Amino acid sequence: MVLLPTFTTLGAGPTVLMLHDADGGHLTFAPQVETLAGAGYRAVAWDMPGYGRSAPIEPYSFKGLAQSCIALLDALQCTQGTTLVGHGLGAMVAVEVAVRAPRRVGRLVLCAGGPALDGEGLDTWVAPRVAALEGDQAMERVAELLVPRQTGTGALPEGARLAGHAMGQVHRSAFRRALELLPAFARDAADLAHLSMPTLLVSGAQDRCMPPEALQALAHVLPDARHLSLPNVGHWPQLEDPDGFDGALLDFLGSSAPRTIH
Repeated sequence: MVLLPTFTTLGAGPTVLMLHDADGGHLTFAPQVETLAGAGYRAVAWDMPGYGRSAPIEPYSFKGLAQSCIALLDALQCTQGTTLVGHGLGAMVAVEVAVRAPRRVGRLVLCAGGPALDGEGLDTWVAPRVAALEGDQAMERVAELLVPRQTGTGALPEGARLAGHAMGQVHRSAFRRALELLPAFARDAADLAHLSMPTLLVSGAQDRCMPPEALQALAHVLPDARHLSLPNVGHWPQLEDPDGFDGALLDFLGSSAPRTIH
């Protein structure tokens, strides 16, 4: 039996489900929950298994995370055409759901994440986080070390503080397991080529974890994708430049019809 993850929701209308990164829980989409609800959408942001009050899963795998996401879609009565927004590791989960259950996903938004098409890029993402976990430092201290190094020069101060607060709330064991899982993502260009739903890729121009070049490479592989790089932004585009991110998201939702399979 798949345990239902916890989530926050606001608004009514077409469902937009947001899947956070390893670096924090549902709070990393707090600005988007309010924006989407105000624009006529049902905004839902989950806490991935092991995060917040969501029970962990065994075995801990992308398959298991995708199954948890699909169980949440079932509970929300989203049978097809839902928009998934994934950040970092959450973008990988969104892709896994789209590959396994393409009928359920009408649109994809991949923010500062997705399949890393080369191992070097993935190591740049994971290594600083693993290093910061060495010793018995509290997650608040880990956040103090990591967030200033991985936000951009133009980051909204309130957004950077929220990124740090959200990271500080993550359980050390959950964070470590998520980092260990990242290299296990097995979807490659051949899998992506079958994802025909409209896809928006958003990168931070100063993101060292998932640089714009990596997202542009993904855009060339996906059949119906567009890529936007936000200037002076690092690994948390949705928090560092919420106006720019939300504007692009709403424009994408308004200009692209969700793909449905009959």
